[in-house]
Amino acid sequence: MTKRVAVIGAGSSGLTSIKCCLDEGLEPVCFESSDDIGGLWKFKEQPEEDRCSIYRSVVVNTSKEMMCYSDFPMPDHFPNFVNNSTLMQYFRLYAEHFNLLKHIHFQTTVRSVRQRPDFSNSGQWEVVTMGRDGREETHVFDGVLVCSGHYTKPIKPLSDFPGIDTFPGTIIHSWEYRDPDPYIGKRVVVLGIGNSGGDIAVELSRACEKTFLSTRKGAWIIGRVVDRGLPLDMIMMTRVRDLIYGLLPQALLNMIWERILNQRYDHKLYGLQPGYRILEQRVVINDDLPGRILLGELVIKSNVQKIQGSTIVFDDGTVEEKIDAVILCTGYDYRFPFLPTSLSSGSNGDLKLYRRIFPPSLERPTLAILGLFQTKGSIMPAVELQARWATRVIAGLNHLPPADKMDKAIEKDVQANLKSYPFPKLAALQVDHIPYLDAIAKEVGVSPNIASLLLRDPALGLRVFFGPCSPYQFRLNGPGHWSGARQAILTQWDRVAKPMKTRPIPEHPSFSLFFWLGLSGAALIIALLAMHMIPLFLNSD
Repeated sequence: MTKRVAVIGAGSSGLTSIKCCLDEGLEPVCFESSDDIGGLWKFKEQPEEDRCSIYRSVVVNTSKEMMCYSDFPMPDHFPNFVNNSTLMQYFRLYAEHFNLLKHIHFQTTVRSVRQRPDFSNSGQWEVVTMGRDGREETHVFDGVLVCSGHYTKPIKPLSDFPGIDTFPGTIIHSWEYRDPDPYIGKRVVVLGIGNSGGDIAVELSRACEKTFLSTRKGAWIIGRVVDRGLPLDMIMMTRVRDLIYGLLPQALLNMIWERILNQRYDHKLYGLQPGYRILEQRVVINDDLPGRILLGELVIKSNVQKIQGSTIVFDDGTVEEKIDAVILCTGYDYRFPFLPTSLSSGSNGDLKLYRRIFPPSLERPTLAILGLFQTKGSIMPAVELQARWATRVIAGLNHLPPADKMDKAIEKDVQANLKSYPFPKLAALQVDHIPYLDAIAKEVGVSPNIASLLLRDPALGLRVFFGPCSPYQFRLNGPGHWSGARQAILTQWDRVAKPMKTRPIPEHPSFSLFFWLGLSGAALIIALLAMHMIPLFLNSD
């Protein structure tokens, strides 16, 4: 009989999980608590409890070629960095192309996921859901893929700011922020300098009387585009660069990259200089933040020491008065209240996951948690590979190592990250982008063979090794092979250029190298002749 798999959530992770189930001959049944696909990327005027939330103007930090699904490139006319509504268009195109919508039960919330009494033999799960009419229903599944996201529980560390209860103004988390309209003409403090904090502070600085961005440790800032205006990740995320980075001392790489960024704008001068080296933690991606600082519309401040009514005192002793609002950009915690508590390894809900996917404590590997990680690259291609591996494991086509080996691998990964991320729960979430993609791809059997490609198809092999590590590379061979993968790689830069070709530019006549050499030679000869002729004219008198 066909195995049935519950997919919890119909966002970017859930959609690809449905497709991967179909690819492996499984029957997916997706439960989505809202009335639409898209998950995090579906903008709503009001945030909803226990659901992801975004602000109106959000734009992705990874380019379309690096974040798309591996067998479905984004349309070539889409901009290189899409906003949330354009990304939603892409999700709809993907869902329609692979006929995924018929497998989704909208406005259906998962209440609990529990192992059946015979789990050690069957690996089956009992899933209780509540439909739009409020009635509960119990289902039995052979596997469960958790795709509900982890940006649902905003962290509000109010106790870290003495006197905050005396503040008369508005205090919200970025999870609640929608647009700058309520803050026009006001004085606002944004706490936290992650990607959201930077975006919100920049947006507010165009509407507020004054915007302050408070940071405990600073950050390295880089824009979405680099040399010649090309997408940052397409230039940076390459296999050859990853290889070189592995050979050189990290201290040298830190010095080189910090020098490069400081040449664009001196982080110390701008008040941004962090207390950590650039490769130790993720950089903040923001195109406009330094410019807003330079204009004086955005002021960088140290951490908040205390609050006295509408006055805020910072750690460096400076004071800002008449503050109208505080916006907390202090991150999120993850919680999966519908899962068995036995899967958590600590009182704060930590989840030990092998390769950030499988709980090693389960007797049968029929439950996987997707997307619960942080990386310097795009999350979507990594989640897709997670789904491809997880569905093959549930289908019995792939097998996991013994539990003790998985535990050791988890501990090794956490220890490696503790230097940069001192909290074990946060350290466990970190993965190194290309090595992680390759590790999962190897498990699936779809890792590209660079040496073979260079010999058999040099044009493709050179692009795979020296070019962007785009998702299409993991469709060149093995299970789920896509015949269009080669062409997608060869034409990826064409799709980068397409949306920018909005005005015809006349081609200027080009001069050959020989012309310029000839011209230079003629100029040199004339100069030499002139030097010889001048004395003759002088002597003629």
